[in-house]
Amino acid sequence: MRRRRAAGLGKNDGKEMKVAVDTNVLVRAAVRDDRSQADAAGKLLRNAKMIAVAVPCLCEFVWVLRRVYGFKHSDAAAAIRALLVAENVEMNRPAVEAGLAMLDAGGDFADGAIAYEGRWLGADMLVSFDKKAVDMLKAQGVPAQLL
Repeated sequence: MRRRRAAGLGKNDGKEMKVAVDTNVLVRAAVRDDRSQADAAGKLLRNAKMIAVAVPCLCEFVWVLRRVYGFKHSDAAAAIRALLVAENVEMNRPAVEAGLAMLDAGGDFADGAIAYEGRWLGADMLVSFDKKAVDMLKAQGVPAQLL
């Protein structure tokens, strides 16, 4: 039973499904370190009618790729950009672009996404104890202050 569940999604192979994916689904598809899970993740990502990818999922995804699998900033950014261009993927694109701007600059994806969402929620600026993040955000014209 376990093998069947990992190998497929049932009769429709996810073609009519609208799903939100967990970080581990994206990681399996990106790193393919478990063949049966990678195959199931890839099939879902290709076949689902719509895939919702939450910003916290992408924050975790980048963290796992960088810290666990040793991906470079550019490789983690490329993995997210592959999702951005997929026709069946929905995400908060402005927040993702803000995270990618930080990642491209050598910083943390989460810092850019957090700063964007804070402004979206009505904040004037991001405050942090993270000097590197504050400096990088300021360099991008994003209001930030070291606490």
